[in-house]
Amino acid sequence: MARRTKEDAEATRNKLLDAAAEVFFAKGVAGASLSEVAQAAGLTRGAIYWHFKDKVDLFDALMQRTTLPFEQAWEAGQAKFMQHGAVLPEILGVLRMVFRSVSTDTATRRVFDIALYKVECVGELLDVRQRRIEGALRFALQIEQALLLAAQQEGVCLPVSGQNAARGLQAIFDGVLHFWLLQDGQSFDLEAEGVLAVALYLKGLGFDLQKEIA
Repeated sequence: MARRTKEDAEATRNKLLDAAAEVFFAKGVAGASLSEVAQAAGLTRGAIYWHFKDKVDLFDALMQRTTLPFEQAWEAGQAKFMQHGAVLPEILGVLRMVFRSVSTDTATRRVFDIALYKVECVGELLDVRQRRIEGALRFALQIEQALLLAAQQEGVCLPVSGQNAARGLQAIFDGVLHFWLLQDGQSFDLEAEGVLAVALYLKGLGFDLQKEIA
């Protein structure tokens, strides 16, 4: 019985997150109300407050549900290359996974669109900006560590610091996503051209990526 109750609670939570994605996408996070989310889910505001503290908590949970698979893939890749595996294939593999998921999965694309274009980081959502900054800095540090290890493995002398190299890669990755989403995914193949852009950047840093840019 306890297991069933837990499964029911998780199903309700996911139903609310699905409804939040729908309402946030249509109205923006600031313009949406919790009542509208509850109505879209066919539930009450009380159900929302049972699972989430407020709208910010609901938005954070939506983002975490979407990005968790990517974070887990990155952590798995880190575990591999920390045991002397090849770093570059892991970096490209995770970034390719994100590009593919955004371009092929409607729910994932919708959440990325909300995060990039439909959140005003003011008022009650001000904390979202700080958490976004913290997440970006954390990811940049992980990329920096991976690039430095890859350079060591490949015998590459980076032309810039590891920190600058990581910022550049993050800018390329974010920029391709922004441009593709801005055009509603109609202008180019996100996975193919996203990986190509990343590979060309890494080639500019001195890495041998002929296979990826052929």
